[in-house]
Amino acid sequence: MRELYFADKSRYDNGMKFERCGRSGVMLPKVSLGFWHNFGSVDPYERSREITHYAFDHGITHFDLANNYGPVYGSAEETMGRLMDEDFRPYRDELFISSKAGYDMWPGPYGNWGSRKYLMASLDQSLKRMKIDYVDLFYSHRYDPETPLEETLQALVDIVRQGKALYVGISNWPLEPLKFGYDYLKAHDVHLLIYQGRLNMLDRKPQEAGITDFCAENGVGFIAFSPLAQGLLTDRYLNGIPKDSRMSKGKFLREEMLTPELLAKLRRYNEVAESRDETLAEMALAWILNQRGVTSVLVGASSTAQLEKNLRCVSAAPFDKEIED
Repeated sequence: MRELYFADKSRYDNGMKFERCGRSGVMLPKVSLGFWHNFGSVDPYERSREITHYAFDHGITHFDLANNYGPVYGSAEETMGRLMDEDFRPYRDELFISSKAGYDMWPGPYGNWGSRKYLMASLDQSLKRMKIDYVDLFYSHRYDPETPLEETLQALVDIVRQGKALYVGISNWPLEPLKFGYDYLKAHDVHLLIYQGRLNMLDRKPQEAGITDFCAENGVGFIAFSPLAQGLLTDRYLNGIPKDSRMSKGKFLREEMLTPELLAKLRRYNEVAESRDETLAEMALAWILNQRGVTSVLVGASSTAQLEKNLRCVSAAPFDKEIED
């Protein structure tokens, strides 16, 4: 018989800190849990269950999903639905659950990009898979250069008005479409809550493009994904390429990416981390949280031990000087 889950009564006193998301009433945990990997149908459900229990028991209230997270597509949301039924239903109002649509989901012309038909159909499917009546946050997952922006944005407005999402966000949009989107939503009485972008010590494009500054200046939150650059910003590759690593398998990382110049940079970063009495991963996460306009950082986890280490970034020492490239 499955043991019932009762959340830790001290879950909001276990060290998590919360940050206001832009100019809104939403407070997000400094560390949010991403379901991109490790929560699909190919992963052991009991491990996913253990990780989510640990996360919530340590103040992580924000679970970030998308329609095609898995693998297989949709299966991370199905895992979330099972978790809701078995464990989290009593805590639904304490959770901030997000999903997205914009990347490939089903065959044909209506299962991708940013059309009204795709976004609305996808969210309906997501709600069924997750066994919830609404999401707290729904994103346009990527910029669609072919669909009129007004169509995509009006779909987001109508999704809020239908009560299927409390807030909306934008992910992976260039700066000018982001500005247009912000103005359009504002004109239709829907605040753009948050922007999700790839940001880490090796990839600072949202800063270089002015996106983080725009968010900070206009009351839009920013949440960073891929904070450890698919594992590069850990101790995993400091001494070469391990045989069982993502890079050795050509999964998301390719061996030719680890150039002598990059390896030297990683080792310099690691020296700074050691001087702070931190691991490279802990420092890399803390660095993101130290950046202007950042509300939260999305971490994945393949174990509770890994998540425990990542959570140390919340209490990391502040940065008293800029880290050299």
